[in-house]
Amino acid sequence: MTVAVEISVRNLDLNDRLRDYVVKKAGKLDKYLDIIEEAKVDLAFDKAARSSDDRQVAQLTVRGKGVMLRAEERTDDIYASIDAVMEKMYRQVERYKGRRWRGRGDGRTAAEVTSAPSGEAVEPERSISRRKSFPLAPMDESEAIEQMDLLGHTDFFVFLNVGSNSVNVLYRRRDGTLGLIETEIA
Repeated sequence: MTVAVEISVRNLDLNDRLRDYVVKKAGKLDKYLDIIEEAKVDLAFDKAARSSDDRQVAQLTVRGKGVMLRAEERTDDIYASIDAVMEKMYRQVERYKGRRWRGRGDGRTAAEVTSAPSGEAVEPERSISRRKSFPLAPMDESEAIEQMDLLGHTDFFVFLNVGSNSVNVLYRRRDGTLGLIETEIA
């Protein structure tokens, strides 16, 4: 299967050399995960970056049957950004394959695994430091955090909360902690 590569640029000139480089790199993704169908590469020059070392941005979103992974890297050279985002994507694919195919294998659901056994208090790795409510509908918080990391979402992740039966938005705050927007039916 061949990966369809879509390239978009912002504040940057896309010459043939750069286009060929991106297509060559992104076209190899199906060797790592054969269900990948499409790779979208966004290249940008961010004039407003605080550091000149972070102005060349490469963002890669990979879609396939039942999978969507995303990675972003910033450096001072667009080719270095592309190489770095590809390495990050290879690690995400390996992590995805590990969770997907080498999972628990014991038939337990993710909810059973994440719930604490009675009498033992499990300290979560991350805590939600801010909550907001908006009128809407419900999904599970620990799985959402895991999915947010797996997909490489740095800003937010929308999910259906199984526990509260409402649509929630998990988002990353500027201080690095996580926030959760809980919705309720209006």
